Amino acid sequence: MGGTILFKHNFHRPRPCLEPDLLFQARLLIDQCSGGSSFISNHAANHFGMATFFFITFRSVLRKWAWIGFLWAGLIAYAQVYVGIHYPLDVVAGAVFGMTIGLLTGKLFNKRYGFVIFDNQLKA
Repeated sequence: MGGTILFKHNFHRPRPCLEPDLLFQARLLIDQCSGGSSFISNHAANHFGMATFFFITFRSVLRKWAWIGFLWAGLIAYAQVYVGIHYPLDVVAGAVFGMTIGLLTGKLFNKRYGFVIFDNQLKA
């Protein structure tokens, strides 16, 4: 939602699947293209935001598995470009925006609440 309000309503960049110049140059893998603007990718922002938040809050518990959310987010972002919904810059900007929000909310969450039960288990 933040990406829509801050970016999409201000940039009005058309999606690649709606660009008349690209219709004959690109192979689109979707039957219909959703309306709206392309910049930034809210899918990338949401998934990278969640991945960052979970990484910040659960990395001490999940250890090496904490990175799996970024793999998932990367696959989602790649799929958006692959099917012709977004340009690569749209998903990169969405990822940066999402990671920023995830970092801020993760740090705020840890500072305010944290997971005391996890901290006690790790010290034992």
